Formats: sequence, C-alpha cells, structure tokens
Amino acid sequence: MTATTLMIQGTTSDAGKSTVVAGLCRALKRRGLRVVPFKPQNMALNSAVTEDGGEIGRAQAVQAQAAGLAPHTDMNPVLLKPNSDTGAQVIIHGRAIGNMEATAYHDYKQVARAAVLSSHQRLVMQYQIIMVEGAGSPAEINLRAGDIANMGFAEAVDCPVILVADIDRGGVFAHLVGTLALLSESEQARVHGFIINRFRGDIALLQDGLDWLEEHTGKPVLGVLPYLHGLHLEAEDSISRAMTDAAPGSLRVVVPALPHISNHTDFDPLRLHPQVTLHWVAPDAAPSTADCVILPGSKNVRADLDWLRTQGWEDYLARHLRYGGKLMGICGGLQMLGSALHDPHGIEGAPGSSPGLGYLDFDTTLQTHKQLLNVHGKLARNGMPVSGYEIHAGISEGNALRRPFAQLDDGRTDGAISDDEQIMATYLHGVFESPQACAALLDWAGLQTPQPFDYHALREQNLERLADTLETHLDMRHILQLSGADA
Repeated sequence: MTATTLMIQGTTSDAGKSTVVAGLCRALKRRGLRVVPFKPQNMALNSAVTEDGGEIGRAQAVQAQAAGLAPHTDMNPVLLKPNSDTGAQVIIHGRAIGNMEATAYHDYKQVARAAVLSSHQRLVMQYQIIMVEGAGSPAEINLRAGDIANMGFAEAVDCPVILVADIDRGGVFAHLVGTLALLSESEQARVHGFIINRFRGDIALLQDGLDWLEEHTGKPVLGVLPYLHGLHLEAEDSISRAMTDAAPGSLRVVVPALPHISNHTDFDPLRLHPQVTLHWVAPDAAPSTADCVILPGSKNVRADLDWLRTQGWEDYLARHLRYGGKLMGICGGLQMLGSALHDPHGIEGAPGSSPGLGYLDFDTTLQTHKQLLNVHGKLARNGMPVSGYEIHAGISEGNALRRPFAQLDDGRTDGAISDDEQIMATYLHGVFESPQACAALLDWAGLQTPQPFDYHALREQNLERLADTLETHLDMRHILQLSGADA
C-alpha cells in the first residue's frame, strides 16, 4: 500500500507550520500509524546530523522524534544555509554541493526538484502517511516559477493542503483570504481547510469571523489552536529571546547574537535551565557582566569575527577574563578562539585568512569536505558522559588541542581547554542537552550545586502536550480522512 501525503502550508513564515507538523506526527504515531515528516526545501541555519551521515533542518529532526524515528536526509532533501544577504550554501540529500547566489539557485531548481521527488518517492514506499511542511508562504508571486517548496510540490505529487495562519500577529482573515486569492484555481481546490494558530481569549468572540470565513471561501476551519504558553520546540531559525526572571544565585551567561549565527538551539537547554539566566546580546548593545561568555556557531566565521571586533567584544572579553570570568566557544566559536582562521577555497566567503582572538594555540583551515557526525564520549576534565553532533568544514591543528575538551568513543579527541581552565572550546553542538555534561559545564562556569536538567525529557513532554492540544482543538476526523488514515 502506498502512502498518503498531506501538506501543511502557512500564510507567512512562523505561522506555526513546523509546530503543527510535529504535533500531527506525534498524534498519528500515538494512533499506531507509520508517519514520517518531510520538508522539500528548507532555509535555516539550525541543522542536525542524520543517521545516514547527512545534514537536515533541525525542525525536521524534532518532527522525526515526534514520529518516533531517527532523522534521515530524505526528510529534508534540500537545505539552504544562508551565508550572505544574497547567497547560501546548498545542501542536497544531506551533502553540501557548494555556494550559490539566489539567481544561480533559481536556475538550479530543476535539479533540486528531482532530489525532492526522489526522496518523497522513497518515503512513499516505507510509510503510511507523509506529513509535509511547506516553506514561507505559497503566495510569494516572485517565487512561483519552479517552486518546489509549496504548491509546486503539492501539484507534483497531487496532495491535499491545509493552510495555517497565526492570529496572534493580527490580520488572520486577510492572511487566509489573501493567500487563497493569489493561488491558481487548481491550487485553491487543493486547499481543504484552515487552521488558526495561537489564539488567546474567548473562542465565542471569534465565531462570527469563522462563520464568515467558511461562507466566503467555501473551506472549513479545521480548528483554532490556543496560544500555548511555555511550549518549547526548537526554532527553525529565529532566536527566542524570552528570558526567565533571574533567580538568586543563578549563573549569568552571555552570548553574542552573531549576524550569521548557526545552531543557536545549542543554548535552549541553558535558556530553559532554572538556575541559568541567559542573555543574547543584540548588535550595538553593550554586553552585561557575566559569569560565562559563550561564542556560538557561525555560517561565516571570519565575517562574524570581524563583526565582534567592530562591536567592541575583543576589549570586553579581555576584561571579562581579567576579572576571572569563564569563556567557551562552540564550533565557529572554537575557531574564533584560535590563532588564525584560513579559508583558501572560499567556503564561507571570499578566500583569505583572518587572525583569531588568540586565546588558544591552534589554527583552523576550512576544507571542501564537511564533517558530519553524531558522537558520544566523556568530558576530559571530569569523565562525565557527553553526546553531541559535529557540523563543520574547519580542521583545527595546534598545541592547545593536546589538552582536549572531550575524549570521544571513536578514539578521537575534541576541542581544547586552556592551561588555567578558564577557557574551553568544542566542535560539539548539543553538549548542554546531556544532563550530566550540562551540570559539569555549569559547575565549571561557576554555578554552585547545579541541579539535574533533562532537556530531552522536556522536549518529549512538550511533544505530548502539543499532540494533546491538537487532538482537543482540531477536527481530527477530517484530518485523518485527508491523510488516508481512516482507510
């Protein structure tokens, strides 16, 4: 039996497509159905390493967890990682094929389309339901030609579409009616209903609008989802700047919001930790006093290092360390802490070299081949177990690496620790997701008696909460019919 494909599209970016797909994957899994997430084309700097050694959007990895699956490159066959205002690294079936400007990628779309359809076909042969997430809005007129992310894909595989809109932003009826009006007749017919997301208040006050929407469009409203306060699922790209109130004795962590920041989801376990106050420092903002400063990953390390210098971070870090503060670098942040960074092939920008911050004795050279690994090991400092994933093109070499951050199970070492243990650097994303490693690192950073914090368990609780909400507030009978599950 071949699979049924159901697509969730949105009237805008961040309308809630990723969240709805994750919730439906968990709800359908709980009903015993073999469901798989799929996003034809994703543009995001938050990514994950798959079981087949490739790279996909982080949101699809979370959706895979919701479906009870290990992430696979077929779940997100085309990933675009912006490295400038007009260009991006293009990743096909988990492997980077090079950098392209927007106009060049437009010409490349036929190749990307073939990759999308081949991945979809493989999933069709393995699962009952393919739950697809669109990208941005299907009504972007300038992107319609050769579209593989929204209606172009839906038309190619002949699947029904549900349209999601965010009422919390305002203008929800205009978003839905306007989006529908900009679609072709065949695309309009493909839309089988609407979901209104992030509603606050008394649903009775919305009923007149819902009745008008259904009468005006001839499409049913399949549900109104409430605003779920405190729900946490990793963001596709936007940084969540929400902060909890600083508790007495909490550890103060400062992170610069780099222009090309990547995998900022590394910091979600810290942002949500009850004993940590995490502060993202925006451009032109003065960083506050901190116990620990962490330099995050970057898709263009040399450019972001230049940005740090122009923003005055070099002086701030010198002062921070002089007064006993701790400093950590993750991936691109690790590379910044070294003596020099070389990009002879122009992997992340124009070919050339840049001096590093010089806190650790090693150089980094970017290679054409990217390291993509899920890893396990132990922290070198105290033997606590640590897990994470590597996504980097840089190879670092130098004396500082002889005192590593972690000893990996595959026999390699990772990262470096300064002789005075004031500075740590690692290539591992996700190090704070391991409860024991997180506690050990917070202890190093100066937190007294860190409490255990299980980030994976929290994510699982949120997926269950989300699925419960969808079961309560959506017309699941109708959605099961669209997905073919009622058969």
